[in-house]
Amino acid sequence: MWTADQWNDYEVLDTSSGEKLERWGDYTLIRPDPQVIWNTKKKDPHWKHPNAHYHRSRKGGGEWEFFDLPEQWTIRYRDLTFQLKPFSFKHTGLFPEQAVNWDWFSDLIRRADRPVRVLNLFAYTGGATLAAAAAGAQVTHVDASKGMVHWAKENAECSGLSDRPVRWLVDDCTRFVEREIRRGRQYEAVIMDPPSYGRGPKGEIWKIEDCIFELIGLAAKLLSDQPLFFLVNSYTTGLAPSVLAYMMRTALADRGGRVESSEIGLPVRSTGLVLPCGASGRCSWEVS
Repeated sequence: MWTADQWNDYEVLDTSSGEKLERWGDYTLIRPDPQVIWNTKKKDPHWKHPNAHYHRSRKGGGEWEFFDLPEQWTIRYRDLTFQLKPFSFKHTGLFPEQAVNWDWFSDLIRRADRPVRVLNLFAYTGGATLAAAAAGAQVTHVDASKGMVHWAKENAECSGLSDRPVRWLVDDCTRFVEREIRRGRQYEAVIMDPPSYGRGPKGEIWKIEDCIFELIGLAAKLLSDQPLFFLVNSYTTGLAPSVLAYMMRTALADRGGRVESSEIGLPVRSTGLVLPCGASGRCSWEVS
């Protein structure tokens, strides 16, 4: 498993009974996690005194219960700063397990010692965009949500990266890729972090099982003659890491490269074990 174990401002304190107890900077949150199917003793005192608790409804969805939590606060990862706030469903605006991928491709970008253009699809609040920009890449950030793109810009400003070459675009990712192919645009790297299910700005339905393979194939057409990496993330439990690797090997068969895949996870302080948080498939090419 690829483990995001370099955080100082974030940690999973404990897990039990379908929930995880997390520290986000100075604040502790309790949030549901479908992977936590074990029922262990809740010894950490923060279980009884969190700053906020997201309660899942049996009918679907849920709601936050706040005790002592600001509307917004920040945490840092290395030189990056992220604004957090609890919002729809159970999210805070950041997936900390993705830091293990940020470190991986940031190292590739720095060692490439050449211009690197990165296309970040389903780019959310900009974690991968900021990591790539900080490493020296030119980034095209695409997300269907205007609010998420605005949030990502705020994170860039907080991180001191407002002057970096980033294109911030509100668009349907598949349609954008199709237009980029017609324009003849090329990129050295592609990142995609698609949701399991979602809707585009004009109501387009996205279901990962139906759409992901086609999109990987389309995005592969945008790779330049000197590709650097291709990264696909999935939070859908039905898509095993080996499935991601199979799709990437198929879609990138004529490009060579080294394909690998794994679960990604976060260490749990109380047990020393690692909580699975999804999967990633990676393809990389030798840095000359």
